[in-house]
Amino acid sequence: MTAETTARVIGATPAAASGPKHVTEPVAYDAILLAGFGGPEGQDDVIPFLRNVTRGRGIPEERLEEVAHHYRHFGGVSPINDQNRELKAALEAELAARGIDLPVLWGNRNWDPYLEDALKEAQEQGFTKLIAIATSAYSSYSSCRQYREDFARVLEETGLEGTIQIDKVRQFFDHPGFVEPFIEGVKNAVAEVQEKVPGIDPATEIRILYSTHSIPSTDAAKSGPAERGFGEGGAYAAQHLAVAEVVSQAATGGVIGWDLVYQSRSGPPSMPWLEPDINDRIGELPATGVKAVIIVPLGFVSDHMEVLWDLDNEAMESSEENGLVAVRVPTPGTHAKYVKGLVDLVLERRDGVPVDQRPAMTDLGPWYDVCRPGCCENVRLGFKPAAAGLAP
Repeated sequence: MTAETTARVIGATPAAASGPKHVTEPVAYDAILLAGFGGPEGQDDVIPFLRNVTRGRGIPEERLEEVAHHYRHFGGVSPINDQNRELKAALEAELAARGIDLPVLWGNRNWDPYLEDALKEAQEQGFTKLIAIATSAYSSYSSCRQYREDFARVLEETGLEGTIQIDKVRQFFDHPGFVEPFIEGVKNAVAEVQEKVPGIDPATEIRILYSTHSIPSTDAAKSGPAERGFGEGGAYAAQHLAVAEVVSQAATGGVIGWDLVYQSRSGPPSMPWLEPDINDRIGELPATGVKAVIIVPLGFVSDHMEVLWDLDNEAMESSEENGLVAVRVPTPGTHAKYVKGLVDLVLERRDGVPVDQRPAMTDLGPWYDVCRPGCCENVRLGFKPAAAGLAP
């Protein structure tokens, strides 16, 4: 049998997998699964954590040690777990304020507490229908499908397949709860730059750099459904570009120029990844008359290691070396609008909200509830079954 015919659809919507892209029937979820990436919480955790992240990819130990340097700089502690603890508490508070009885479980793909731990907790509590929130807003293998694959893997390994179902809220790149904190942040950053550089001309002397994680070009091309025809950058690049345009128009009226840039690339130099790199672009700006940059971590939901190291360390250093004033916009984190938006996304699926009533700030959305055939495939790692409505 081929990979396409052996795909499993595990969740509340198997009938929808080959049909409608959106689910508009109510589902009686009894808990929320906050699905995170995970991160080390001490020096002894760093290498085992990186082995988890790179499992099955044949990454040599010396390369892991190079990446480990970033974590060791911060005492071997990634901020991501504390941020997810704070997000979990904020979600619980928002749910309680609305009188919604949905417990929040938390499990990570790559570190304690693992997804396995969350599913065991669900089993102990008698929960059978979970609605997952992945801490990633955009469409790509690593930011969407890999979460779904891990859901399927963990359900199988724990023997809970058929007992517990996991659905997932749609990718929320253009949901107001995710976008509006960035609009607010850019407005504040422009004011800060103008205070630091009196008389600066926003139209010619300020540049906004919207930064996101670079991914292999082959993965980008496969991101999103093939029938949408997004081109070489796939849905991943298209979604970022669309959101950047919305943020710029809302925050600056389109007066300040901007670029979509990439960061945190890895892998061999021979493998093409999305470009331009943020530091390369910063180096080009002085020759164009730019005096200040506003760095927007558009691809990230919280200030985890890639933000703290690659932006607050390396990009800020590049800006200083090039004589540029630089201001970094906060990620959504636990912003009240972001937390409210995540709860709204859960209720959207629980209540089967009609598609025309779902908020989306770009023409690309509202994004699909159910993945389409071939969506976000990783041709290098090969086919794996995925949960939460991956179409066969």
